Amino acid sequence: MSFKKDLRLLLKPYYFINILLSISYIFSKRIPIVCNYIFAQNDCELDGRETEILFFLMIVIMIRTRKTGSVTMINYLTSSFVYTKVANLILWFYADVRMVCGLILPEPTYQGPENIIYLHGANGLQEEIQRDIRVVWLIAFYTAWNPACVTFAPIFSELSAEYALENLKFGKVDVGRYPDAATKYRISDSSTSKQLPTLILFKDGKEVERRPYADHKGKLVKFLFSIDNVKAAFDINNIYSNCKKNPTKRKEKKSLKAE
Repeated sequence: MSFKKDLRLLLKPYYFINILLSISYIFSKRIPIVCNYIFAQNDCELDGRETEILFFLMIVIMIRTRKTGSVTMINYLTSSFVYTKVANLILWFYADVRMVCGLILPEPTYQGPENIIYLHGANGLQEEIQRDIRVVWLIAFYTAWNPACVTFAPIFSELSAEYALENLKFGKVDVGRYPDAATKYRISDSSTSKQLPTLILFKDGKEVERRPYADHKGKLVKFLFSIDNVKAAFDINNIYSNCKKNPTKRKEKKSLKAE
C-alpha cells in the first residue's frame, strides 16, 4: 500500500478519531487552557499513575507491533489502536464518559475489487480442491478478530483481483467459525496464535507451500505478509504465467472434439 493511500485512509473516521483519542489525554493534560476547562485544575501535569499507564502502553505497543511485523504506517496504527483504546478508556472514563463513544467506531473494510471464494470448513475446502486437481489454489486461513488477519485482508483481495484465473483460484477459510479446518491443517486459532493468518498453496490437490511454516526443529518461522513477500514466497508471477498458458477449458474442449 503506497504512502498516498495511507494518507487517504487517515481521513476516514476510524483512523482520524482514534489518532485524536491516542493523543487526547496527553494533549488535554499539558495544554493549560484545555486542562483548566476539562479537569478544573491549575497544575497541568501528569501524575505518577498516569505516567506509569502511558509508559506501560508504549512498551506494549512496541513489543506487539514488533511481533506482528508491522512496518507501514497503517499497519502500525491498526496494531496499536487496540491498546491505546484500553489506555484511553481507563484515563478518560472518569474525566468525561462521552469520550468513550469514539472507541466503538469500526475499522473501515476493504472496498476494492476481489476474486475470492469463501469456503465452509475443511470439507468445503477439500471438495473444491478435489473438484478439479488441475486448479491451483492459494488459501488464506484467518479469523475475523485477529488484527494481523484484518491488516492482510486488503492485500489478499488485491492479489486475487490481479491474478485469479479459471485454473488459479484464491480462497479463504474462517478458522474461527470453522475450527475443523484449523485442526486438519495444523493451524492454531488461539488468541495468542502466531499462525494467523496462514497461507497455503495447493497444486494437484496437495499442499506444496505455506507461510508461516515450522522449521526442522518445529519452530515457527516468522513471515511478514506484505504483497511483495507473498508474491515472492509463493512464486505467484510464474504460477500465473503457467496457468495462463495452460487453461483447463482448452483441454476440456480438445477432449470433447476427440470424442
